[in-house]
This record gives sequence, C-alpha cells and structure tokens, in this order.
Amino acid sequence: MSLSFELLAGDGAARRGRIATAHGTVETPAFMPLGTAGTVKAMLPQSVAETGAEIVLGNTFHLMLRPGAERVAALGGLHKFMNWPRPILTDSGGFQVMSLKELRKLDADGVTFRSPIDGSEHRLTPERFLMVGNSLRSDIAPVIALGARGVHVPYPLTWAHEQVPEDSLPHEGWYRLASITQLGALLETL
Repeated sequence: MSLSFELLAGDGAARRGRIATAHGTVETPAFMPLGTAGTVKAMLPQSVAETGAEIVLGNTFHLMLRPGAERVAALGGLHKFMNWPRPILTDSGGFQVMSLKELRKLDADGVTFRSPIDGSEHRLTPERFLMVGNSLRSDIAPVIALGARGVHVPYPLTWAHEQVPEDSLPHEGWYRLASITQLGALLETL
C-alpha cells in the first residue's frame, strides 16, 4: 500500500492538502460519497465519478456482515467488488459496533454482537478486526500499524494492541492525549 500526504496550504486551523494512493490522488478537504455496503446507493460507479468524487468511503462493519470480508477478498478486493478504480477509505467499523448497545457484549478480548441485519452472532477480536480491514484492500485504513500517526487516549476498556505503558509510546508517530477534546490542538502542531 502506498500512501502519502502533502500539505499544500494552511490558514489557521484550515488545511488544504493532497493524498496520493495507489489508485490516484485526492485533493483535501474532500467530499466522500458513502458506499456503505460496497455501493453508493442508487448510483453507478461512473455516475459517482461524474460528481467529481475522487474517493469513496466503505463501511467495514457493513461489509464484514454482508457480503463478508472473505468474499470481498476472494473477488479481488473492494476496488474490483465496487468497480471503482479510484481511492477508497474504509472506516474501522467501531462506531457501529459500539452503537449497538442492545446487541453487543464487550469483554477484555473483544466484542460479541448480533447482526442488526439477520440476528446472526459475530465475534470481533483485535486479530479479526485487522483481518477484516486487510481483506478489503482499501487505499486508506485507520490502522496505526501501517505507519500512520496515532493518538493514545486512555479509555477504561482497551484491547491488548491498544494498551500503551504510561511511560512510553510505541514509536515517534504516537501522541498521548488526556482527552479527545485535545485532538484539534494537536493537529494544529503537525
């Protein structure tokens, strides 16, 4: 995966940049049409491109449930599955899992939840989370292991790969914040 970001201009907190990926470049800030389950609803890929969209957002949670990360991988990855030749960003899927309070059970090793689609039970561990994200083969995935910068915000329930000793951070790209409200100030320094 090749990924780079170039800062082109700034004015206070506003920034303009360019993201280069293996599937093309994205001028930022950018509008990202949402391809929840591998498609932007009611639009052909050519129609999405005609809007000027340079990137689409795929929802990891929904793709994991239907059609399934393994199926997307077997079909050549999300670009082929969607018939979208331009960049794709996939989210972590964490928001959807955490918002399903009635359908999920958290423990120290992960989360077990029932699909809001068909009620089937699923187990999401850190290893499964990374496998799902890698199977989709998107251009941009929010995974620190890919060399991106990371922010550690202490939270009462963490998985092993999220735990950071109080006196150290894994590498230069990590930053420690006491609260997510400090993120804006950190971004201004980068």
